[in-house]
Amino acid sequence: MSSLIFYNCQEARKPSSHLAMEPIFANHMVLQQQTNAAIWGECTPETRVSVIGNWGNSATTYSDQNGKWQVKITTPEAGGPFELKVETRDTTAIFTDVLIGEVWLASGQSNMEMPLTGYLPNEPIDNYKEEIENANYSKIRMLTVQRNMSPEPVESLNGTWLVCHPDTASVFSATAYFFARRLHKEFNVPIGIIHSSWGGTVAEAWSSDGGLTSFPHFQETIQEYQLTTNEAKGWLANFEKTAIPNDLGTFESLDFEDAQIASLEYDDSNWSNCDLPLDQVTTDVLLPESKVSQALHGVFWFRRTFNLEDIPKELVLSTGPIDDADITYINGIKIGSTWSWNQKRAYTIPEGVLKQGKNVLAIRHFDGGFGSNLSGPIRLSNSKGDTLSLEGSWKGRIYADIFLDSLVTYDLTKNDLLSERPLVPSGSPNELPSSLFNGMLNPIIPYTIKGAIWYQGESNVGRADEYKSLFPSMIGDWRTHWGYEFPFYFVQIAPFNYGNDLSPALRDAQRHSLKTSKTGMAITLDIGHPENIHPGNKQDVGERLALLALANEYGVNLLKSGPLFTSKTPYENTLMLDFEHTGDGLVPSPSGLQDFEVAGADGIWHEAEARVINGQVIVSSAKVSQPLHVRYGWRDYVEASLFNSVGLPASSFTSME
Repeated sequence: MSSLIFYNCQEARKPSSHLAMEPIFANHMVLQQQTNAAIWGECTPETRVSVIGNWGNSATTYSDQNGKWQVKITTPEAGGPFELKVETRDTTAIFTDVLIGEVWLASGQSNMEMPLTGYLPNEPIDNYKEEIENANYSKIRMLTVQRNMSPEPVESLNGTWLVCHPDTASVFSATAYFFARRLHKEFNVPIGIIHSSWGGTVAEAWSSDGGLTSFPHFQETIQEYQLTTNEAKGWLANFEKTAIPNDLGTFESLDFEDAQIASLEYDDSNWSNCDLPLDQVTTDVLLPESKVSQALHGVFWFRRTFNLEDIPKELVLSTGPIDDADITYINGIKIGSTWSWNQKRAYTIPEGVLKQGKNVLAIRHFDGGFGSNLSGPIRLSNSKGDTLSLEGSWKGRIYADIFLDSLVTYDLTKNDLLSERPLVPSGSPNELPSSLFNGMLNPIIPYTIKGAIWYQGESNVGRADEYKSLFPSMIGDWRTHWGYEFPFYFVQIAPFNYGNDLSPALRDAQRHSLKTSKTGMAITLDIGHPENIHPGNKQDVGERLALLALANEYGVNLLKSGPLFTSKTPYENTLMLDFEHTGDGLVPSPSGLQDFEVAGADGIWHEAEARVINGQVIVSSAKVSQPLHVRYGWRDYVEASLFNSVGLPASSFTSME
């Protein structure tokens, strides 16, 4: 807890009230202005608790029989810094540098999680060095909730409020930062962002158990997970546990018998035979005798022997990306380590490491969930262009499973037990609906927020029909738990070559979600990238989310959205299309309108000619005499060609239900 706590010595004869506050209440926090802000905590049952803000308001209550308490304290207009005190009979918690302003929740998957640096080195945020250097806004604060999946709702989170400064901003969610920066510049008031996201995750992981009652297959998945979890616990009790690493330093500090396993002399003859590179570590790869089949997440060892007649100088070991991290050894000597799921590896081999004759390459591989690829090419090379491929036959062994919130480790003395390994629910939240609501949203509730911004959907591509109901249901679920209908603004997923042309349907499911009250969609059809699912232009993403909030919540007169299709009218052999949010009119790209298609009664789509005439888009095709349906941008990757008068792109759409 980031606060000062004092104990009253005069009350020493009475039992201590044991005041405890959740980490979301800390120095530098931002409280929502001009509202009744929720404050809560725990202490001894039936104890009087007072919450006092030095802006002139206070609230008092008594803890219940379980020691829990909650009050709502009236907050003034934006300002600060203030001090907030929480008092019991013998304890005072003091929070300093508290600001009053606008508080927004930011959530989703990797495009929301993407920090202000980007995912270096391959996926940087545009101009990230300059953006970080200029990120000096003491009135912008961000709390990032650390990743945590849980089968049951939890009450505490890991995270701390950070003041925006060039020394801290690099870890801020880029989308959320640019959103906050626009609001702050508009009104010069404090902006607090509670950022809770996890890359690669599905929407059902962010919905509560109760919010999924209309989706019985998710309920069945939760029940199956609970059953397999209980069955796995007994077998896993035979092994030691350690914390899951969340950075390279922590991963390197763990000893997984590296000295023995990485040595040239170690006998790996009882390990599984496997081929590298590979796309996913599974039981079929490392536990071929297992009675279950599943993807594995945790720590794995891979070893490969190779022979050298001569020892060239300046040799480099290179591989493709290793998801998520590796520590790599040759002949027991560490030659490199990396914590990055998408970065190619290139480790210069120090002189004296390689030997004539037999050598061994050992890779300690960590995967924290989702993909666990160890990609190629895997080879030794020198500056002359000589190469030695190390792909093909390797030896492999699982060393640790992610189970709930721990790594369960299988040391070398327990090798015989691995053949009995049951189905172990992995550390992937995508395998457990509600797991991220439980672990990363429930601890935030009921912190008073102005609204929410959301960037997710990529992991639900392929299930667009379900998303049409799942996503609005999730929005309603959040509002139910908070107890009020806060605004919810989301980003339409950007164009990217998924390879199946299923993403336009997901984009359209998001468009249909605008039927949900108090929602808005930031359209990104003009800032996608064919080969990068994480576009570097998060400035426009944050800006477009802010436009929605400025217009709808703060009464600013501006054009808040790109054009949205509203209706079609048949006219002779054409369709006349109407849009909302056009401003002073629709504007085609310099190369004209592209990617419009029409279909007749047979439902077969044909490329259409499209023109802007008198504020409408007129579409037709020589191959369709009586067009009934129209669609635009109906491909995975597309470049926007229709805009409004202020340059915001139109959403892709189809008129065919």
